[in-house]
Amino acid sequence: MYINDSEERPLILASSSPRRRSLLEQLGIQFEVIPADVPETIREGAPPAKEAQRIAEDKAVAVLGMRPQNRWILAADTIVIIDGAVLGKPRHEEEAAAMLARLAGRWHKVITGWCILHGASGVKRSGSVESAVLIKLLDSAHIRAYMKSGEPMDKAGAYAAQGIGAFMIERIEGSYTNVVGLPLAEVVEALEELGAIRLSSHGKDR
Repeated sequence: MYINDSEERPLILASSSPRRRSLLEQLGIQFEVIPADVPETIREGAPPAKEAQRIAEDKAVAVLGMRPQNRWILAADTIVIIDGAVLGKPRHEEEAAAMLARLAGRWHKVITGWCILHGASGVKRSGSVESAVLIKLLDSAHIRAYMKSGEPMDKAGAYAAQGIGAFMIERIEGSYTNVVGLPLAEVVEALEELGAIRLSSHGKDR
């Protein structure tokens, strides 16, 4: 559906997330994956949306020095919030189980900050998107079974909306792709406006 500004200059995705890769691949966007190694620590007292956006910007800047600067870089950071507390990726199974028990039967927020950066021109566009998610009531058997899948261990909030964790999502208000990890409507619109990608004029184009 989409093609890049140049076949020789594919987009750089500053993330190792398979969920973000899959979302871009669905649209036919060519990209290279270069994970950014930056701290994902949320500063205490800072607005979560601004923090997610800041971390995304830090990731984009970190990757900028690794490749020629005439490339577009896309970075993102997703956080889960409940009761004002940020739930990151669980450090061990006990923490993952505790996160799931805390989310069960309740609404929580998912915020993804994103940043598009072009080193040669200095052009930068960034923002954040918030969605609300309702998790159904879960008993200990549900949580144990989900834990055995291994899926919760590298996910913010200890679940994956696009994976096995979909069974526990009762309702989403807002962007589904944001909950997955990349708000496509907003990000693709920005990439088009900046000229990083464009609609394909032929179905066979990549």
